[in-house]
Parts: sequence; C-alpha cells; structure tokens
Amino acid sequence: MPDEVRALAATGMLGTGFSETSLDLAMARRPHFIGCDAGSSDPGPFYLGHGQTQASRAATKRDLRLMLRAGRAAGIPVIVGSAGTAGGDPHLAFTREIVEEIAAEENMHFRLALIHAELDRTFLKERLQHGRVHPLQPAPAFDEDIIDRAARFVGQMGAEPFMAALEAGADVIVAGRSSDTSIYAAYPLLRGCAPGPVWHAAKILECGAASVAQRLHPDPMLAWIHDADFVVEAPHPGMRCTPNSVVAHPLYENADPFRLTEPAGVLDTSAADYVAISDRAVRVSGSRFIPSDRYTVRIEGAEYLGHRYVVIAGVRDPVVLRQFDLFLAGLRETIGHKCEASLGLQLDQDFRLVFRVYGKNGVMGALEPHNVIEGHEVGLVVEAIGRTAEEAHAVISVAWHTGLHHPVPEWEGLISNWAFPYSPPEMDGGPVYRFCVNHVVELDDPLETFRIEYADVGLPAMATV
Repeated sequence: MPDEVRALAATGMLGTGFSETSLDLAMARRPHFIGCDAGSSDPGPFYLGHGQTQASRAATKRDLRLMLRAGRAAGIPVIVGSAGTAGGDPHLAFTREIVEEIAAEENMHFRLALIHAELDRTFLKERLQHGRVHPLQPAPAFDEDIIDRAARFVGQMGAEPFMAALEAGADVIVAGRSSDTSIYAAYPLLRGCAPGPVWHAAKILECGAASVAQRLHPDPMLAWIHDADFVVEAPHPGMRCTPNSVVAHPLYENADPFRLTEPAGVLDTSAADYVAISDRAVRVSGSRFIPSDRYTVRIEGAEYLGHRYVVIAGVRDPVVLRQFDLFLAGLRETIGHKCEASLGLQLDQDFRLVFRVYGKNGVMGALEPHNVIEGHEVGLVVEAIGRTAEEAHAVISVAWHTGLHHPVPEWEGLISNWAFPYSPPEMDGGPVYRFCVNHVVELDDPLETFRIEYADVGLPAMATV
C-alpha cells in the first residue's frame, strides 16, 4: 500500500476552462495522474439523444492540449470520463479525434485507451426479462418498446474499466459515460489505497475547484490520499478550502449527503471529520466504503419526441396580467381550434403547446408555492413541439400571431399585448428528446458491457479487447 497517492482534477468539466498558471502550480506538487470529467446529464437529454456535445470543439481542444502536455511531460496518466457530454459512441469519437489531432500537432506518442459505454438493446431486453433491471426514484415506465424507440443508451461505468485500462499500460484514457467519481477512484484503488478515503476524495475532486469557500472560476483541485484520510487543496492562491466548504460538497447532486451510491457499493460519510490543516487545505478522515452484494450501473437513455420551435414575448399590460391564467387558457384553446382548422393538426395529439411564465412560475411550474404575478411585467416563453420541424414551425406561427391579438373581456376592438425582442419572433429549437429511463442494471462482471479499445497514437499498432 502506498504512503500517498496524489490526484489532480484539471477542472470540473472539460471545455469549461481553467487557469494554465493553476495547472502549473498543481504539476509542481507532482501528482500521480490527471483526471477530468467531461460530461453530465445536467444539460438534459438532447446531447445523449442527438449525439452532440455541450462544450465547443475549440474549448475542449484547449483544455485537452494543456492536460496532455502536462501529463506527457510528467509521464503520468491522463484520464477523461463521460467524453463529449453524454458519453456515447459519437461523443467518444469526437474526443478521440481531438486527442489524436493534438498528438500529431505536438509530436506526442502514447498508448490510448477508449472505453465504450453504449449499451446493447438485446442485452437490456435480456436483463429486463430476467428481473435484473431495477427502477430508481422517480422512474418512468421502462419496457421493450421503449428500448426499441430510444435513440441511445449508455451505462455509467464504475472504476473497474479505468483500472483495466491502466493495468494494460494506457497513458491516456478517454471513456464514455461514467460515474464522475470513478475517474478519480481508479488509480488510487489500483495502487491499493483504502476505498473509504479514495471514494470520498474522488467525490470532492470530480467538480474541480468547487469545494472552496469562493470559486473564482473553474480550476484545478488537488488531493493527497492516504490510508486513513485525504487532504484537499486548490492550487490557485486565491481559492481556499475550509471545513465548511468541503463538507458542503456531498450535498451537491445527492439526496443523502451521507450515503453516496457507486456501482460497487456505498460511500458512507456520516462519521467523516473535516479539519483545517492550513488556511487553504482540509484533511478529511472517517470515511467508509460499504461494498454492495450486487454490482449495478445506472442506465441513461434518450427518446426522440419531435421538433421544437420557440417564441419569447414580454407582457406588460396590467389588464392582461391580472387575468393571465384565464388569458392563457383561452389562448391555448383558440390556438388548438385554429391549428385543427387550418393545418389539420390536433392539440395534444399531433403537437404540444407549452407556456412558461417567468415572473410567476417559469422556473418551478406546478411545484411553485407562490404562484402569483407580483411585478409589472412577465416574460412568456411559448414552445410548440411537432412531429416534424415543418409542423412545429406552422404551429408556432399560428400561436404567436394569435397570442399577439388574443382578446380580454375588458377591452373592445383589436389589441396588441405581446412585445417580441426578435424578428422573426420564432426560433428553431431543434430536435426534442426526453430521458426515458432511470434504472440500474445488474452486471455479472464490472467490465461486461464496457468494451476497451487500445491505440498506439503515433504508431501503427491497434488492438481491441
């Protein structure tokens, strides 16, 4: 067992940037590996379904170039998880192309591991039939029809595929969808570090310099992992970790800050102790990892719903605003009649119409506890989702013109009650997807569904296992 493993997170999300000076300061502390999360389901299902990335190619390449330069100069692994936002095969290919392009430009030579995370539909059906797919909460209905309809499924891999790639001599790992923490847990687990401190340190690292008292911008984070504890510190001199800032991080994206579930088990932080060892660093001890009886990975899938067009309008007329719920209800009905008469499209059958009222309940919708308009104006977002782009465009054109002149009982004659910031008012919102699964699937082996492809970048040899 090593005395210490030093882990470096380049930033919380590949393509969001970090200070090159901070990276240099971190490299001076001689980390054993550089990790970076490149994905999330936070931006919604579009990226998974459509195969696109949230971060631009230019921003992704900038961050990767600095990481690869630093990693190759130090002779340490560079590990990227959830490539290209959603971690499917198109996202993996996007990131691979950039990595190989940088290698050619910088005259780098290294062994690259590509870990695929897309799940085979036949595999999912077989596990579903045998009762080995289990819902999380909340979970939509999940059956074979949904498996057939979905655009793509990925599994959130654990640390084991990363460990296998490292054992095979990978210098650079680009992985599909993964548990954020697995990116940082793999190397220290492979070195024999105790799983409690490893998984807890990985949770702090996965967002980069987020567990600081005040984050000035996305930036690196360092962790020193020991047998019974770990220490975290941001290399940027203007950012400091405190016990409060570090203990707060398990609250982020977790229903229970004391029990964080991973494919192989549960991180228990209920007995963790957080102590400042300087004005910028915190030591954490008392973390435990409890292995699970069965190994499961979370499934993510996206199903295509249609095409979206959007209109943004401002409404300031006090006569309209004081009866806005009735106004929108009547407007919805009128738009439905017009679309059926002129387009042959039925509301809620052939298309969807959504009103979002910012200044009333635009953020929380039906969950808003204070569902009233108190200001002098609201922002109204109207979206039409049709089966095709042409149908959605036709519906939104009817919708915005109807809304502009829709009457209220207190007025006689024609009125214009919407203000549009753009011309034309309608904007193409593109394809629409929904997350169609929130389940876990049992695996017989942690590597069962995650194919690893190896390439000697700069050299001709290639192999697949």
